[in-house]
Amino acid sequence: MRLTIRIACGLLLLGATLTAQGSARPAATATPPVPYTPSLDPMAMDRTADPCVDFYQFACGGWMKNNPIPPDQTSWSAYGKMQDENRALLRALLEQYAPGTPGRSPNQQKIGDYYGACMAEPEIERRGAQALAPQMAGIAKIASITDLAAVVADSHRTMVVLGPMLFSLRAEQDSKDSTETIAGIDQSGLGLPDRDYYLKDDERSVALRTKYAEHVARVFQLLGDAPAVASVNAQTVLRLETGLATGQMSRVERRNPDSTYHRLPRAKLKEIAPSWPWDAYFKQMGIPQIADLNIAAPGYFTALERQLTSVPLNDWKAYLRWHTARLAAPYLSDAFVDADFAFFSRTLAGAQQLQPRWKRCVGRVDRHLGEALGQVYVEKYFTADTRARTLRMVQQVEAAMEDDIKQLAWMSAETKAEAITKLRGVTNKIGHPERWRDYSSVAITAGDFIGDAHNAMAFEVSRQLVKIGKPLVRGEWYLSPPTVNANYDAQMNEINFPAGQLQPPAFDPNMDDAPNYGNTGATIGHELTHGFDDSGRLFDAKGNRRDWWTPADGAEFERRTSCLVDQYSSYVAVDDVKVNGKLTLGENVADLGGVILAYRAWVAETTGKNPPAKDGLSPLQRFFVGYAQSWCANTRPEAARMRAVTNAHSPEKYRANGVVSNMPEFAEAFACQAGQPMIRQPACKVW
Repeated sequence: MRLTIRIACGLLLLGATLTAQGSARPAATATPPVPYTPSLDPMAMDRTADPCVDFYQFACGGWMKNNPIPPDQTSWSAYGKMQDENRALLRALLEQYAPGTPGRSPNQQKIGDYYGACMAEPEIERRGAQALAPQMAGIAKIASITDLAAVVADSHRTMVVLGPMLFSLRAEQDSKDSTETIAGIDQSGLGLPDRDYYLKDDERSVALRTKYAEHVARVFQLLGDAPAVASVNAQTVLRLETGLATGQMSRVERRNPDSTYHRLPRAKLKEIAPSWPWDAYFKQMGIPQIADLNIAAPGYFTALERQLTSVPLNDWKAYLRWHTARLAAPYLSDAFVDADFAFFSRTLAGAQQLQPRWKRCVGRVDRHLGEALGQVYVEKYFTADTRARTLRMVQQVEAAMEDDIKQLAWMSAETKAEAITKLRGVTNKIGHPERWRDYSSVAITAGDFIGDAHNAMAFEVSRQLVKIGKPLVRGEWYLSPPTVNANYDAQMNEINFPAGQLQPPAFDPNMDDAPNYGNTGATIGHELTHGFDDSGRLFDAKGNRRDWWTPADGAEFERRTSCLVDQYSSYVAVDDVKVNGKLTLGENVADLGGVILAYRAWVAETTGKNPPAKDGLSPLQRFFVGYAQSWCANTRPEAARMRAVTNAHSPEKYRANGVVSNMPEFAEAFACQAGQPMIRQPACKVW
């Protein structure tokens, strides 16, 4: 998680519990990770399945049968296992730097003490709800909107989280001048995952809102309210959040970067929402000087103004108390953590059991002190050879894309020249930053978990907001080195592959080329293609929002991507819910383009080498199975339903089948015939 919300796309390698928070549970000693699954696992396959009918079942059927979802997970996947193994490595490192260990460096002290504070369950339990006493006292004293704004600003300064209360403030790269960092504000303030949870009136949505209100009431009781008062306050929160939700843009609307770019004078913000004391708020946030900013969702701030002028202050106090407790839940006692888990992880996502505390504590250290942890992780587990081999593969995939662009029959020479300029301008960030972040000003002690969290998050807020009004500094990382994921940033025009992603089974230096290119090569191609998907194509080589397409080429691109919208919209995500082909379009374009590019890079790499068959599969078959096995997964229906509403990625099955059904190379590999399910007619092809 990061304060700066960028125009960035990534793999989103799902497999971990979505929202489970920290809890007091018996600690266990660290154990080494289980042996990894190789990049292509013959035992994961179901050879009774016909690859031309359901390739995902053929490649992953054995894996799905033999890997049930652990009770503390909302889904379980090949990457989920990889993330779990990585957590065990991080745990072992953190326990080496436990509080009191002699000879620790400053960073080792901070990560060791933060982990120790998170694991100090007796102290956390002793404090209970009193850990929030200062915040609750401040809320109780609110006597005006100005007071309310001061409380919100205090939360914004010390809680770097997704879904901050009321709205978000961030430092962001100007979409139309990529050399400049400006302030941006955006819609937020909901407790449920998306505005649609408040606006839909079907039976399931109504029932879920009832359960949400019951959860909110339970938290109010933990804060000391009598049951009847807690119930009234919960309904107040639901009513207020529903009013905010009516002003929010949908996730599909927000896919167009033009929809969220409105750089306007500061006076315009005061005009849209005059009841909010913007001058005092910006001063408290440490940026009193800003003259203009990006108002990402003007309609939301119009809705906020309606709420500010119609909702009584006592109702706002209930809202602030709830969101303060919601955001602080991971750092509080068992009662808060268990209540949070029961709704957000069990009810919403289907998890049956809270994750062990050590896993959640490892996650908190990575989230708040990621580069301090990452530095020791890289020293231990990442090699210069892995970095060099990854860079070589990246360059091969980039060469394949340049060749592809040059050969496109549907694109004009003018647009091709711009596309190649953008491609050649991509920055490849592999493994870890060149310059490590300086955490020397962050105070971390072993006995104050929530205090440490506030200090770490306040540091990050300040570090980000101080950039506003200054020239952009490139080279910064937004994924921590231990992260098992990758992404592309359209405004930076860069791809990011942290060290955590470059390990087995995603990248296995001991495995033959076919599955490695099918897995890691397709990941590289995926991120590279994001620069040319429906959103990324709207930015130029320098990261500026500029239409460098001829009208005819732009229209042809839209026609080609509409094929993917129709294809994926026909897939069932779970029960009666279908995949949202418009929401997932960018990821589907990247998946298809990524495999095509990886295939071409692999062919170029293996030309003349004549690799042998292995595990009963030809090299070409191994390439495709290697790709599909990167998505082997089991998902709980509750999680699948939530992802269908909130996630820009298609379900794993369709990330495999949806791609290969459009590739004649796949049909050739498995001798599939026209009319079989894995042969789509007409095939979709963008890049």
